[in-house]
Amino acid sequence: MENSKSNTGLKVALGIALVLFLATGFYTMNLYKKSNETQKELTAEKELVMNDLNAMAKQYDEAIGENEIANADLVEARARIQGLIDSLKISETNVKSLWRYKSKYMSLQKEMDVLLAQNDSLRIENSYLATSLDSTRVRLEERTIFTDSLLVQNNALAEVVENASALNTVGLKGFGVIERTSGKLIPTERARRVDKIRVCFTVAKNALVSEGDQELYVQVIGPKNNILGLNQQVQFGEKTFNYSVISKFNYENTSLNVCEFVASKEDADFEEGRYVVNVFNEKDLVSTTEFTLK
Repeated sequence: MENSKSNTGLKVALGIALVLFLATGFYTMNLYKKSNETQKELTAEKELVMNDLNAMAKQYDEAIGENEIANADLVEARARIQGLIDSLKISETNVKSLWRYKSKYMSLQKEMDVLLAQNDSLRIENSYLATSLDSTRVRLEERTIFTDSLLVQNNALAEVVENASALNTVGLKGFGVIERTSGKLIPTERARRVDKIRVCFTVAKNALVSEGDQELYVQVIGPKNNILGLNQQVQFGEKTFNYSVISKFNYENTSLNVCEFVASKEDADFEEGRYVVNVFNEKDLVSTTEFTLK
C-alpha cells in the first residue's frame, strides 16, 4: 500500500514538473518570437527613416541642379543630411536611437520647406532680374538674397531647438586653414597646404539651459574613417565614441560663436578626400557637416 502511494505521488510530481517544463518552454519560445518581431519592426523603421533622408537629399540635389549658381545654403543643408545618413548607417537599431534620428529628420524637414520655398522665389527673382538689370546688378542682388536666406535658415534652426532642454548648435562649418607665423589664418582646400582643420559653429540661445561653463565634443573623421586630433574615448551610459577636441565655453543664455582647431597626428600631412565633422552634446549628436580637401 505504501509503495502504491509512493508511486502515485511520484507520478503526480513528474506530471507537475512536465507541465512546468512545457509552460517554461512555451513562454521562452513566445518571448524569443516577440523579440525577433520587435527587432524586425525597428529595422524596418530604420529603413523608412533612411529612405526619407535619401528622398530629402534627392530633393536638394534637384534644387541645386536647377541653379547655375548653386545656393550655398542648399549645399550646406545637403551636406548635413549626408552626414546624418552616414551616422544612421552605423547607429544601433533601438527605440531611443531611432526616435532621435526621427526627431532630427523632422527638424531637417522644416528647414527644407523653408529653403526650397526660398529657392523657388530666388529662381523667379533671378529670371526677372536677368531681363531688367545688368550682370553686375544681378550678382549683387544674388549675394544679398543668399545672405538673407542664411539669416532665415539660422533663425529657423534656432526656433527648432529653443524648446529643448539641452544646448544645440547651428551653422556648423569645417575647413582647412593655413596658419601664418603672424597668426593670420587663410582658408584652403589644398590638402598639402593645410596646417589645421578649423571647426566653427554657433551655440543657439536656449532659455532652458542654465548659465555657466559648458562643453561640447567635436569629432572630425578623415577620408579613411580615422578620428583626427586627440582621438580620445568618452562614454555616456551605453554610448561610447571618440572625439577630436572638447569645446569648452561660458554660456550666458545668448547665442555664442565658437571655433576650435584640430591638428593631424604628429604634424603629418592631411589626406585628400571627404571629411565629416560631428558635434555631440554628451551622447547626443546635435550637428554634422562635411567638406573636401583636394
